[in-house]
Amino acid sequence: MPRATLTGTFLAMMAREVRVMRKNFLSTFVRVLVQPLMFVFVFAYVLPKVGSGAGAGGFASKDGGPTFATILVPGLVGSAIVMQGMMAAIFPLMMELSWQRSITDRALAPVPVPVLALQKITAAGLQALIAGLLVFPCVLFVHAGGQAPNIHVGNWPVLLLTLVTGSLMCASGGLLLGTLIDPQKSQVLFALVLVPMSMLGCVYYPWAALDHVRWLQIVTLINPMVYVNEGLRTALTPQMEHMPIWAFGSVLILGTAALSWAAARTFTRRVLT
Repeated sequence: MPRATLTGTFLAMMAREVRVMRKNFLSTFVRVLVQPLMFVFVFAYVLPKVGSGAGAGGFASKDGGPTFATILVPGLVGSAIVMQGMMAAIFPLMMELSWQRSITDRALAPVPVPVLALQKITAAGLQALIAGLLVFPCVLFVHAGGQAPNIHVGNWPVLLLTLVTGSLMCASGGLLLGTLIDPQKSQVLFALVLVPMSMLGCVYYPWAALDHVRWLQIVTLINPMVYVNEGLRTALTPQMEHMPIWAFGSVLILGTAALSWAAARTFTRRVLT
């Protein structure tokens, strides 16, 4: 197939995705912000006001104990990226593969089916990136007096690497799960995948704080959310202990490549059968 036709078709499909996102922006905005906004409101505003603020002094920092809001910023941004990236790939795919069967129409596009899979990963990754950017103001500005997060970009390349590869890795993981799980059993995703990922993804504490529970610190390494959150902590809160750059960076890059390849294979097999 001529490269111009392939590129033009890919861009046309992406333009369609952007139009859909723009049309549904309000609902996406509300869905993405409700959970992090309520969480930061309770833990960074309400509890400090009533004298029961979550202490963060146990999480070592070079400059002393950080506020809990400081810990929450990279964790909630990373959580939004992971959850939105996976859901933006999983749920549309399940509808297309089940009663709508609109995936058949997509497969008639003048591009190979694996390219269609990569287009869906790119579109879901774009939504994940937007979700993470939307959460930033929420977690930065909602806090009680004296509880402001100590956030500054200490490493722009690491921040950009984490945002881009984290969004694409979670989108490709979502596409892979969407092709493997029966749409009629999608509730399993919440019970066995999404909820454990969120609770054990180092959202509310840094990975280094788990050294007191060594077995759990090791087990959580299978959770991709850990690497996204640790990458954001490295870039946004360098004063806190964090995972080495080589550790989360290699997982984000290699994980994105491996999951994209696996998702493209399973997607092709699912569409053509």
